[in-house]
Amino acid sequence: MSRLQLFSSVTKTPRGRTMTAICGRDDNITPLVIAQLQPVRTWFSLTERSLYHGQKLDRAVAKSGGKLAKVSDAAALDALLAARQSGKGPVGAMLTIEGLQSLEGDLKNLDKLHAAGFRMAGLAHFFDNDVAGSMHGVKKGGITPLGWQVVTRMEELGMIVDIAHLSHQGVAELLPRVRRPVVSSHGGVQATCKTNRNLSDDEIRAVAKTGGIVGIGYWDGAICDTSPRAAAKAMKHVRDLVGIQHIALGSDYDGATTVRFDTSQLVQVTQALLDEGFTPDEVRAAMGGNALRVIRAGIVPLNEATLP
Repeated sequence: MSRLQLFSSVTKTPRGRTMTAICGRDDNITPLVIAQLQPVRTWFSLTERSLYHGQKLDRAVAKSGGKLAKVSDAAALDALLAARQSGKGPVGAMLTIEGLQSLEGDLKNLDKLHAAGFRMAGLAHFFDNDVAGSMHGVKKGGITPLGWQVVTRMEELGMIVDIAHLSHQGVAELLPRVRRPVVSSHGGVQATCKTNRNLSDDEIRAVAKTGGIVGIGYWDGAICDTSPRAAAKAMKHVRDLVGIQHIALGSDYDGATTVRFDTSQLVQVTQALLDEGFTPDEVRAAMGGNALRVIRAGIVPLNEATLP
């Protein structure tokens, strides 16, 4: 069982996804929110949807009998890892966001989301928004003026910037200017699976230069297959290109992707990495060590952090 799991707030998804030129007019989530009788405040507010997701996690933690622990600062993460050394500690839960359409164009909402426990956020999801262009969007533009304010504030607060789904123009603009490690939380690499969604070698190098990590997914769109060996080959490419310290798992276990194995079967990835020639230390780094290091550093507010 994973020591720390990231739970992502998805507030809006388009109907009939084609993965290219997706506009933001249609929304699958609003009918679902209403049908589930979620609080009325969430029906037409993306900010409130994310805040509600945060409240749901708080309730789950309260009802877990100590089996689930919310992680929102470095001290809580350290306590979790210490407790897990015996194999009997709780599972850690951290909140992240798929696309900052959750801000509804208001920078002040970022502080509300941070206060609710969100510690990572993708700038864009399936469509262009007020913050940045999406690689699936219509314009696929770069970082907006509001987006630059958001990135600055995220770095100050201790919220990790996630470039998964960000347009290639946005990635090119963002990475040279960030002050803290950046994460590509779930995706693949074009060297082993050439799709628009995946990172080029230049983009991988730019992520590594920030001190960040590339999370490799397990579904067909990320690795052009669903086998553990295909995931391992993508991870090997990142290792060989920029070093073992920049590799991570990027499952995207969200119920909307088709994968061959679940989180209880990650030993299959371990074996695939060994088959690709990874050493035991490299396997430990790729299977969680790198991610824990970057997350711990990234959730510390900027005024308390020691920058490279």
